[in-house]
Amino acid sequence: MLTVYLLRHGQTRWNADGNRYCGRTDIPLTEKGEEQALFVKQQLSGIRLDAVYASPLQRAALTAHIATGRDVITDDRLIEVAFGNWEGKTREQFCLENPSSWHNWSNDPFCTRAGETGETGAEIVARVEDFFKEKMQQHKNHTIMVVAHNGVNRLYMAYKLGMPLKNYRQIVQHNSAITRFYLDEEGVLTLEYLNTNL
Repeated sequence: MLTVYLLRHGQTRWNADGNRYCGRTDIPLTEKGEEQALFVKQQLSGIRLDAVYASPLQRAALTAHIATGRDVITDDRLIEVAFGNWEGKTREQFCLENPSSWHNWSNDPFCTRAGETGETGAEIVARVEDFFKEKMQQHKNHTIMVVAHNGVNRLYMAYKLGMPLKNYRQIVQHNSAITRFYLDEEGVLTLEYLNTNL
């Protein structure tokens, strides 16, 4: 069984500014974001981590490093959703520009491209699932930390919990809040806690 501490990165300026969709834009943490990561370090001080992984975007990699004080292995499969034409905009803004693009994504993200030119939910889930299958083989009966992003984390958890992907937004993940789940030998995910402070 693999134990996973899953984090969304700390706050960025775009998170604070109407929750603009950061996507692949490599935006840094705010001071508050760094403080959030330090708080995670306090919470996990007594927990042994066998490895620390993160998205290559600086907001995730730096959160992982601050939260653990360790070297971080970055993996492109953990990068945030490619949001296409929504990048850098709030939902209110891009829905005014093209309401159908959000409507189509909301109803069927599995097959629809985010922001018309970004990734489909199927593509996102496939790459994150591939990452975790690999880690299950590398880290049997170990504990790892994974720091990624709001979109990929929620889509992956929705998929593994058997939810329709269109319901992924019903899972909340605050910046640097801790989620812990287990993956058994069959790849079944058991969610122990979500979006919490230890």
